[in-house]
Amino acid sequence: MTEPDRQAPLVSDDHTERIHAHRTECQPACQTRSPSSRPPSRRSPTRRTSTRRTASTILLFIAASILCGLFGTPSADAAPDEVRVFGVLRNGTEKVAGVKLEAKDAAGSVVGTATSSATGAWSVMVPPGKYTIVVDTGSLPDDVEVQKSELPVDVSGGTARPVIFSFGEVRTGTEVSAVSELTRLAIDGIRFGLIIAITGVGLSLIFGTTGLTNFAHGELVTLGAVVAWVFNVRVGLQLIPATILAVIVGVGIGILNELGLWRPLRRRRTGLIAMLVVSIGLALVMRYLILIFFSDRAEPFDDYQAQTQIGSGPFAITPVNLACIIICIVVLLGVALLLQRTRIGKAMRAVADNKDLAESSGIDVDRVILFVWALAGGLATLGGVMFALSELGGRVQWEMGFKLLLLMFAGITLGGLGTAYGALLGCLIVGLLVQLSTYILSPDLKYIGGLLILIIILTIRPQGILGSRARIG
Repeated sequence: MTEPDRQAPLVSDDHTERIHAHRTECQPACQTRSPSSRPPSRRSPTRRTSTRRTASTILLFIAASILCGLFGTPSADAAPDEVRVFGVLRNGTEKVAGVKLEAKDAAGSVVGTATSSATGAWSVMVPPGKYTIVVDTGSLPDDVEVQKSELPVDVSGGTARPVIFSFGEVRTGTEVSAVSELTRLAIDGIRFGLIIAITGVGLSLIFGTTGLTNFAHGELVTLGAVVAWVFNVRVGLQLIPATILAVIVGVGIGILNELGLWRPLRRRRTGLIAMLVVSIGLALVMRYLILIFFSDRAEPFDDYQAQTQIGSGPFAITPVNLACIIICIVVLLGVALLLQRTRIGKAMRAVADNKDLAESSGIDVDRVILFVWALAGGLATLGGVMFALSELGGRVQWEMGFKLLLLMFAGITLGGLGTAYGALLGCLIVGLLVQLSTYILSPDLKYIGGLLILIIILTIRPQGILGSRARIG
């Protein structure tokens, strides 16, 4: 064989080019099938991140829909330049009918008139501004006297304003014995303590099952009262069905909190300190969203404004306050029966006692925590309505829950963090001490007592009355 024959290629140039072209075409497909570029599994981080982003988008859309639906502008048929001023004329337990009233502006001109109905109710529509509501004393029955026939009212913000006239002889100040005054303050303290308890039980259960110190719980209280106000004033429902609907909304908000925020954070193994900071940020966001969409003034409910006390002396109480006490007792007894007699209640106590042991015993911890958040949202909503009715004179304030939050923490810390019964006992004691402190201090300073109680508890007995000592570290 000659030298040129030995150096000749075994494959022709044309065939080599075809092979090279075929490899070039196959290269993307081969790379796709390579083991190093396998498609992500069903539980890959990319898929989980996409799912969480989708869930977060859905939750934001739902929240925006709720805000726009509840706090949107009034309907077109409502006159935006007129506001309703209303009231009920009562002489003791008797309705005063046929009484003429006039609304006068600052110049003394009459801008509206009204006549009380058979139930004593009256109302007049006036533009925003400052007015004086005048009772025509000549239209009063012969045996009825009004204490003040002229009362001022400031109409603004498009919200109905109640005006309450008092009838009968003007009461002069009389000396009240110390025992009578302390008895009255003790009854008020029990009422106030029950309201703190109904809002604080959910906060204690959340801490017991998750370890989270939820600083946004006070905003759940405010949101419950605001939602009830929207259903009562904007929609026109009576306050009782409005409160029931608000409790349902509160349950839904509690579920959204757990599914949209706290459960994803727990699965990422976020520390409790970081989650505490998140709860503070959430509280600030909710508080100022309520301020934006609600009002910076105290807005009254339409119902239960004019109340006549029943009983006498230190045991005199309004029907609204008595109803609040009864409702709080019934609800708290229901929560106690839930914890003691039902399967989910026993599971809640097991998770609060030892989460890992409860999970190893077959308890669905996530389901239990979700139920706790739903229960806490409903109780906070109901407590917000009770607080606005009995403590704030039937008015809703945008930061009312923040004012109550310190007393809730003081109550559950005094009773024992994480225990529902400890929260009930501690909140009752805090309510009593706060109200009794007004015998010495000014009522404007009574909430400071909650801070003092919290400091003393953490110094002397940090585990609380019903709490147990825990080894840390």
